[in-house]
Amino acid sequence: MTNYTLPALAGHRMPNRFDGAAMLIVMGLLIALVEVGRTTIGTPIAQIQNSPIHLDPAWLPYYALRSTARMFAALVFSLLFTFTYATLAAKSRRAGMVLIPILDILQSVPILGFLTFTTVFFLHLFPGRVLGAELASVFVIFTSQAWNMAFSFYQSLTTLPADLQEVARSFRLSAWQKFWKLDVPFAIPGLVWNTMLSMSGGWFFVVASEAVTVGNTQFTLPGIGSYVAEALARQNLPAILYAILAMLVVILLYDQLLFRPLVAWSGKFRFETTATLSGPEPWMLKLLRRGALFRAIGEIIGGAFAAIFRLRLSLRQPGRVDETSEPSRVVDGLWFLAIAAVALYAAWQIFGYVASTLHWRDLGTALVMGVYTALRVAVLMIVAAAVWVPAGVWIGLRPRATRIAQPVAQFLAAFPANLLFPPVVLAIVHFHANPNIWLTPLMLIGTQWYVLFNVIAGAAAFPGDMKEVAANFHIRGLLWWRKVMIPGILPYFITGALTASGGAWNASIVAEVASWGNKQLAAQGLGAYIAQATAAGDTPRVVLGVAVMSCFVIVFNRVLWRPLYAYATRRATLG
Repeated sequence: MTNYTLPALAGHRMPNRFDGAAMLIVMGLLIALVEVGRTTIGTPIAQIQNSPIHLDPAWLPYYALRSTARMFAALVFSLLFTFTYATLAAKSRRAGMVLIPILDILQSVPILGFLTFTTVFFLHLFPGRVLGAELASVFVIFTSQAWNMAFSFYQSLTTLPADLQEVARSFRLSAWQKFWKLDVPFAIPGLVWNTMLSMSGGWFFVVASEAVTVGNTQFTLPGIGSYVAEALARQNLPAILYAILAMLVVILLYDQLLFRPLVAWSGKFRFETTATLSGPEPWMLKLLRRGALFRAIGEIIGGAFAAIFRLRLSLRQPGRVDETSEPSRVVDGLWFLAIAAVALYAAWQIFGYVASTLHWRDLGTALVMGVYTALRVAVLMIVAAAVWVPAGVWIGLRPRATRIAQPVAQFLAAFPANLLFPPVVLAIVHFHANPNIWLTPLMLIGTQWYVLFNVIAGAAAFPGDMKEVAANFHIRGLLWWRKVMIPGILPYFITGALTASGGAWNASIVAEVASWGNKQLAAQGLGAYIAQATAAGDTPRVVLGVAVMSCFVIVFNRVLWRPLYAYATRRATLG
């Protein structure tokens, strides 16, 4: 009989100087979890409706805790969605024919669109309880995180090098083993960076997720978002500055405690054949590795996960499909017809619902507004690519610059456009400027970072042996960009640009309508159309606006981004 010794007790490890900090961190997390659970589960919703949002900065730590808990709850659901949805889309060509267009549509549906259709559902799911409102808020944050992470994971799975896949087949790995030993590790570097961006994306829409007004349904959850909404309503500039400071502190905390160690840890999954120099070990990662408490917990959890990942589950390995054979073409044709039939039925249902209350001129108005927003998105994407591709490559190739830029980029990506309303609105009114032009930069605030983060991830994951080859052959200047770096980061850039494009449409809901006190400005565009319809509780126009926006995004993706993505995937898998 084999004796098993707990990893924590093997070697008679004793507590060391790192364990004091470890205990503080663990106790702090446990207290935070207990506090969030106590104020969420079972609390009547009338209690929060009757409790005002306090602008005293002493309340900000509590509000920050509640908002951060919602962010991480949504992040857990986003990871589960990513590992299942993106994997199915990448592994099954026929499933991808359905799932990727659906993901395009979901990415294009604005936050207010999800609020309109899901808030009542969650409130009725837990009637009279604050848990329903909390789930509605978490779901809204989930919709600002999940699509970006799923696209990143899908991009990694579709650009797996052929030699690595051949090695997995040679070792006869099961589908389960291949997923955890090849697919996930290969995707880790890009997924970590996009997870950071998704957290920041949740902060960008924090006001919409915590201070909800959809027709006659209203609730305000304690959090930084509702604090910002109250400060804007009262025109309290000091409170807005306190909220910015609180967001900065929270972002720095989870950057130091979570994402900086994750970025350093993900470096070992870079696909390269030569060793590259790594930067200094983050203090939190050093604490995790050297503290006896964390090391014992890590070994127990790691051993359990390793045992699970080694299981040869009876999952059928998909066989090679001969795509030139007649049966495959017949099945593909039938599958396409089934998809088209479902899409036409859904379009017919939407048309019937909208046509019962609206007229053709309403469709014309929505299409014209969509053209205005499309022009803004196109201009902003060109600007974002021109600025952030060179900057992202420069940062990604330099570990020291990456460590400095990481928290700065996270904070800037998390900065809600609402906080810029006071100076922007006052400046436009003072100078009698055109809102159609000067409200447009607000759309760029939350979307340009998708390009930057993905380019940084691509440059950081660029194989060191390829850099050495380029240096040995003295490839520099424009030739280096055309033949070395752009082909290397192209899949990452297109993933970021595709997500940024959809995010820009989504951000138009926030950016095309700005208010400060009794001063309200609106630009002509589909975002303003949907925002005004949502505030008025005009569900048919909300449905029409969301449907038109989804059509615009799908056309953009199919005409521009998907062909570019297919080209980049071919280059990556062949190269």
